[in-house]
Amino acid sequence: MKPKMIEEALLNVTLQLLIKELFDKVDSQIQKVLGFEHEFQKMKSDLEFLQAYLGDVDRHKEKYKTLEAASTKLRELIYRIDDLVSDCQNRVEYENMRSRFLSAISLRGKNFRIQVGKKLEEINRDIASMRETLNYIPSLISLCKSEEAGSSGGDSSWGRVRWTSDIIDESQTVGLAEDTKTLKKWILPCNGSLQLIAIVGMGGLGKTTLAQKIYNDREVCSRFHVRIWVCKSTFGELEIMKGILEQLKMDDHSSDRNVLLKRIHEALSNKKYLIVMDDVWSIDDGWWKRIFDGLPKTEKQSSCIIVTSRNEDVVKRMGVEEEQIHRPKLLSEKEGWLLFCKVAFASSKGKCKDIELEHVGQDILKKCCGLPLAIKTIGGLLSSKCQSYSVWKEVYEDLPHILADESKSHDSLMATLQLSYDELPLQQKQCILCFAIYPEDYEIDVDQLANWWIGEGFIHKKGTKTPRKMALECLSELISRCLVEAVSKRNYDGRVYSCKMHDMIREMIIRVAREESFCSLDENNTNIATIHSRRLGVTNETLLQPLDGNSKLRALLLTKANYIGFTKKIALAQVKSLRVLDLSHLKFKENSEFCEADIWRWITSLKRLTYLSFRDVENLTKLPRSIKKLWGLQILVLGECINLKQLPRSITLLPKLVVLDVGNCTSLSYLPRGLSKLVHLQELYGFKIPNARVSNACHLRDLKDLRDLRVLQLDVMEGSMIEEDELTVLAQFQYLRMLIVNAGDRDDDIFLERLEKLLPPKSLEELYLRHFRGHTTPAWIAPKLLDRLQYLCIEDSPVLQHLSDRFRGSEGNKWKIEGLCLKYLPNLEETWEEIKSAIPGLKYVEVSHCNSLKSFSCSVKNIDFWRKPEEEDDEMN
Repeated sequence: MKPKMIEEALLNVTLQLLIKELFDKVDSQIQKVLGFEHEFQKMKSDLEFLQAYLGDVDRHKEKYKTLEAASTKLRELIYRIDDLVSDCQNRVEYENMRSRFLSAISLRGKNFRIQVGKKLEEINRDIASMRETLNYIPSLISLCKSEEAGSSGGDSSWGRVRWTSDIIDESQTVGLAEDTKTLKKWILPCNGSLQLIAIVGMGGLGKTTLAQKIYNDREVCSRFHVRIWVCKSTFGELEIMKGILEQLKMDDHSSDRNVLLKRIHEALSNKKYLIVMDDVWSIDDGWWKRIFDGLPKTEKQSSCIIVTSRNEDVVKRMGVEEEQIHRPKLLSEKEGWLLFCKVAFASSKGKCKDIELEHVGQDILKKCCGLPLAIKTIGGLLSSKCQSYSVWKEVYEDLPHILADESKSHDSLMATLQLSYDELPLQQKQCILCFAIYPEDYEIDVDQLANWWIGEGFIHKKGTKTPRKMALECLSELISRCLVEAVSKRNYDGRVYSCKMHDMIREMIIRVAREESFCSLDENNTNIATIHSRRLGVTNETLLQPLDGNSKLRALLLTKANYIGFTKKIALAQVKSLRVLDLSHLKFKENSEFCEADIWRWITSLKRLTYLSFRDVENLTKLPRSIKKLWGLQILVLGECINLKQLPRSITLLPKLVVLDVGNCTSLSYLPRGLSKLVHLQELYGFKIPNARVSNACHLRDLKDLRDLRVLQLDVMEGSMIEEDELTVLAQFQYLRMLIVNAGDRDDDIFLERLEKLLPPKSLEELYLRHFRGHTTPAWIAPKLLDRLQYLCIEDSPVLQHLSDRFRGSEGNKWKIEGLCLKYLPNLEETWEEIKSAIPGLKYVEVSHCNSLKSFSCSVKNIDFWRKPEEEDDEMN
């Protein structure tokens, strides 16, 4: 792993991202419209100085309390600035939407400008004061640097590195038999080509141990003429080349990479070689391509390279095929106990002779969740302590603090796990800290997580990629790096629906979150509410009263809680700084003092709110007109609120709204007129196609100005009608990627005829058709009209009998669909051959309760799926 350089350590991750966002926010429009151009520029200039200044000394703040205090003070100052800039940005957006500029600004707008002026003056005064304070610290910085130079021998790099060797300690090895067997099946046959094999998994899983086991295996040793072990995380490209030559008994003092690579090639020519590249983190600087290109690869050699890494994406970029990636599993309970006993009871040859110790030992083992390094670390700690129940029980109860203390050791469990965190890009570091608020072993909804990241500004759009797409890519990267585990996902493309985090990774993330004041945590690492809390996950045990006086809370999400007693008197009602509020699945306590007006009065006072969710809240029947006060709202989720009957027209006055979700709101019959004003809208779930006679409803034709739509869900209601002039509206959405049509089980001929004539956008990549009552698929579901479609799902359509003639296409016009889902279509009469003929590039099919399908390669009665074998893809390519 490449060590971090000093200049990359700017403050902490939270502030780095926040400062970067602030520089982007303070644009010329805010400065000029509000009339404080000079003051904003001064603030921005001073902030740049403070960022750089404290960035140089931030990594020393643990040793020097002056620096720690300065960093804490700067954190508070930056959050204040962010609050002010967010308020200004929202106000300008609001004034722009209402066409009120300086010449026609409201009285309230003038009062707002007065308040901004006062706050700007106060902030600039505080920044100036802080600069004066920091003038006393230069000598301390010099001291820090001189101490570092003395301790590092002049090496300017810093950060933790991990050194490994090919020597294996068999006394602390358990559960590798099956892994070894699998890898040897790949390695031992002489297949004539250079094999690339990878072992991938989270830190502490035993990847290096497994590689050592293979490297020293007797059969493997006899299979190769030469074996070379390289620890990539410790050395650069030049050192790797010299290390390879050294192991080949060919020392070379040259620093010319071409000379060294040529010598390596000559030494390995005509030899069967095994190279282990252990602990590979990155190949971004091109080192791997240069070394790999220089290695001999003749067929008669049958050589092999084994790569170990925590990052699945890295090994794939190195050229390792999916079927050659081995992912070791966590130890079973039995294997874990065997390893624990080997270490904790080493003096008695791995035997536990005390039943009480065994009971508490099993409890400790559960905390390790099958992670070998955790088991060895804690077992080693216990082996040095008195073997008594009370001592071990104390260790069990104090485990989080023990792990935190031992993290200062260079090769500790937490230090090893933190290497994965340290390697993350800045944005991903910020996002992964969000996991600290969730309870242990909690299954996290990906939509909630993505909305939070977007709402707090951790994720932004990039080029043509929407914030949603960027958020999903960020999560995918965290999973690829083995820091997050996918719990449920779509089989077709692996899109993740829910995820969780290993307990030991969570302990490490919590430690970082505590250091950065990301959220408030008690001594048991439980997220709690305090006057200083910035982010809070609410469980049934959470006490909200400590929030009294809190002016810092930025995110509040219900995690393991369904009930919340809300009145205008509780502490939460006084919190005004929220950006993120997720009250999904909320139920209000019976006989409480709850008043719906109170909670809405509070919510609409949250001027900085960007994400609001009331998903699956049964009590919710309507939204107040005052929702328009949430000028900065970007994401509004009301899906599955089955008693929601009406949306106010004022919802169309939310200038920054990007996502509106009213999907599965079965009591809602239409959306209000004026949605076309929401020009930034990218995702609209649950658009109700109204009856033509409803004058105050938003009709399909009214959506034509929403040019930025990426996702659209259309819900057909009783009485819904698509008018003639609306048939081509969808075709105008040139960026639409996903279309969901819930046809409402309508079987009247007029409606089905209109639905048949719809013209879809050619940009569609995913299409869902549900509750359709036609006998054949609509004519517009055809490869000629949807030539970019990748995924098609047809479900809950019991009348459907056939795919249309247009669906089947022609010889030169076939589908490019790769994924197909057919569910609850009991009368669909098609054969596997007909499906394959129409969709030749099909890679994945999911089928359920389609009893009339014939000769399929999977069951059609129960849930089953078919995936195209990899070798068929290779033949086609």
